[in-house]
Amino acid sequence: MDEFFDVDGEARRALDLLGPAPDDWVPARAGIDHNVLIVGGGQTGCAFAFALRRAGIGRVSVIDAAADAAGAGVWLNRARMKWLRTPKTLVGPELDVSGLGFRAWYEARYGRDAYNSIERAPRKEWAAYLAWYRAFLDIPVRYGVRLVRIEPAGDHFRLHLESGGEARVETARKIVLCNGVAGNGHAFVPEVFAHLPAARFAHTSQAIDFGALRGKSVAVIGAAASAFDAAATALEAGAADVHLFARRDVLAAKPVSRTRGYPGAYDNYLSLPDALRWSQARRFRREGSTAPRDSIERVTRFANFHLHLGAIVGAATVIGNRLGLRVGDEDFSFDFAIAGTGYVIDLFSRPELAELAPHVRLWRDQYTPPPSESDAGLGAHPYLGEALEYLEKTPGAAPWLRDIHVYNPAGFVSAGVPVGDVPSMRRDIPAVVRRISRDLFHADLDTHAARLDADVPADFDATLYAAHLRNPQEHDQPLSQDIS
Repeated sequence: MDEFFDVDGEARRALDLLGPAPDDWVPARAGIDHNVLIVGGGQTGCAFAFALRRAGIGRVSVIDAAADAAGAGVWLNRARMKWLRTPKTLVGPELDVSGLGFRAWYEARYGRDAYNSIERAPRKEWAAYLAWYRAFLDIPVRYGVRLVRIEPAGDHFRLHLESGGEARVETARKIVLCNGVAGNGHAFVPEVFAHLPAARFAHTSQAIDFGALRGKSVAVIGAAASAFDAAATALEAGAADVHLFARRDVLAAKPVSRTRGYPGAYDNYLSLPDALRWSQARRFRREGSTAPRDSIERVTRFANFHLHLGAIVGAATVIGNRLGLRVGDEDFSFDFAIAGTGYVIDLFSRPELAELAPHVRLWRDQYTPPPSESDAGLGAHPYLGEALEYLEKTPGAAPWLRDIHVYNPAGFVSAGVPVGDVPSMRRDIPAVVRRISRDLFHADLDTHAARLDADVPADFDATLYAAHLRNPQEHDQPLSQDIS
């Protein structure tokens, strides 16, 4: 017999058992608008807002460049998978409050049998869960606000923002970058496609009108999950045929990151030696990013899907209304091409990071691998501290970098997981919040020392116990030595 629950009631009970969130203990500072600015209002930005609230840190603001909640995050936009790629059992934005978790929400809505029947969370249901999480916890997100520039200003930052076409400046002591896969770089478009018009080409990071591809011939470049998901979406939308071109001779099929998924490695990864973390990142690059089995099955059920292995596109040209691709010694003609070619980490390409980028320590500044293990792409990742904060390239040159925490995939080499995805939440959000708490506390230590030394009124006086005092004179009498 299946059971259904009142999800709001269950979540409210869980919070009630946990107790009320502490009052804001951070002293206000003149000229400071926010103790913490969170950039990105998706799943991680909202989870950080909740965790900071539970830590008693107030004056937290969440901004998102999207016009509204539907446009924030990836789940209703760039994500095209049927199911999340992570197990349903992982701790997500609920952190230590199980009543706020996906399982509690899904069982309340569909029942325990329905939850037991799924291996991973359906993407659209995950998006609905996140919308409930944000609304239930009353996490305000300022939509339509874009971070244009971070300007260091001593012990805080001046944040140059754009909202509704107007420029404004706000100030914050701490920044958390929850701004997605391109947050420290940009989508990677192979040079051969860079000149193509939007009418013939798109990257998977962009909005794509798949309905317009009905009856069309489509090329997909890349063999990771996003490429297969785009190919499947085109086929399901009625594309005449889809050809997927992969550089490798065999599809990547070994998810090597699973070897470090146990608590010992997972919880202590940031303290591992640089050489070991680098070798793990290199191993992932060698084996390749694997698409889930169901993503591949999703396309192979179509007879009009064609897979090309060991295929490198040498040229792309627009001829009339068609797109010509030269692959090896073959020529192909398509109506549209989609690049599922991933992202590049490049701080210098982000306008908002322009003043910071020259000072940030990158992996290439920190670690020199053996020649056989060199990798320019990995070397461009920022070398992050244990709270995922930027570190200085030159000690003492930019101490304010420690007040910017990077919660996006640029932390992969340092942290060993795709930072910002569900697997990173249980470990990294509490660690970042603890560091923010510590830094804010010590920054106002004199104020807190005075608060700690403040006079405390007595809860009671001697009248509470006076009637039970023994006669003081009894304490002055020597004990009898006569034991006869």
